[in-house]
Amino acid sequence: QLQLVESGGGLVQPGGSLRLSCAVSGFTLDDYAIGWFRQAPVKEREGISCISRRGDSTNYQDSVKGRFTISRDNAKNTVYLQMNSLKPEDTGVYYCAARGWPYCTGYQSEKVYHYWGQGTQVTVSS
Repeated sequence: QLQLVESGGGLVQPGGSLRLSCAVSGFTLDDYAIGWFRQAPVKEREGISCISRRGDSTNYQDSVKGRFTISRDNAKNTVYLQMNSLKPEDTGVYYCAARGWPYCTGYQSEKVYHYWGQGTQVTVSS
């Protein structure tokens, strides 16, 4: 059974850091590009980052560029999102998603992803 499980969310103060993990099972991670999305309260889900199948290409939404870093360890079947300098507007539920395509073209569209995790809550507040 194909499964993605996010972890690492929590409550953090502004300026703090968190590292999210996306553990996959039931398929070979290195066949897929992986994206991270987030959904803030009363907002639509938005794509914020993506990493290509081999990890040689990454994409970031402007609002997280320079603060977030996506990486992957195919041997561990896990993708990470390191989040630094967190702001209250980063609050939301964070999802990882897998697409059956090696690259991140159009990564911000939900339609290009085939499998989704259940999400992990990130709250940035003092």
